[in-house]
Amino acid sequence: MNRKLPEEIELMRKAGKILIDAMCYAKPFIKPGISTYELDKLIEKFIIDCGGSPSCLGYEGYPACSCISVNEMVVHGIPSKDIILKEGDIVSIDLVVGYKGFNADATRTFPVGIISEEKRRLVEVTRQSFYEGIKHLKVGQKIGKVSHAIQQFVEKNGYSVVRELCGHGIGKKMHEQPNIPNYGREGDGPVVVEGATLAIEPMVNMGRKEIGMMKDGWGIVTRDGLPAAHYENTVLVKADGIEILTLGCDD
Repeated sequence: MNRKLPEEIELMRKAGKILIDAMCYAKPFIKPGISTYELDKLIEKFIIDCGGSPSCLGYEGYPACSCISVNEMVVHGIPSKDIILKEGDIVSIDLVVGYKGFNADATRTFPVGIISEEKRRLVEVTRQSFYEGIKHLKVGQKIGKVSHAIQQFVEKNGYSVVRELCGHGIGKKMHEQPNIPNYGREGDGPVVVEGATLAIEPMVNMGRKEIGMMKDGWGIVTRDGLPAAHYENTVLVKADGIEILTLGCDD
């Protein structure tokens, strides 16, 4: 678990600010009729104009600035001119922004127009599961306490957590150690240290936990075809608590 220096944390704060400003900028455009390709291009231009870099673009060959996943797509949806948002959809936007060599990572799941009560509740439980998890993110605690709390909250509300994908450390690299599952035992995982920067990201399915991969090699979908939601922030662990580096946009 890498500790970050004060000057490195400042760069991550700046990356986080650009990221969440990009989310807030994109939010009014999330309406029926827009393609996920158009959304991605709006976001990419905004990030670059703010002095940041879209870290996902080109990462292991990924072809876009953001991952935009609609309804049953859990994560890693490639933006496309052929995917047009419709009334009642939910859409997750996952962004990683770089600034002077350091990264921040966050995801929000947005409604498209008026959505069903079932989808609204899924989105809210997913968001709240993040906050239930970080209650246990403290120096000296095992990271498994966070994972366990997320799982308990999600399953108590009748949903399931994805097992194959997880949160992670973040800093110079988009993905650093440790891996942070959204399930598990309280005593699992490494001990949390001061100065750690972590991307905590519950991925929650309305139905069963099983997932499958699309033919494009990126998109991950629920096997039962039911919707999924995703909520993520980059979090700094401090001696006296935590600081969320990607907070804003109606959070």
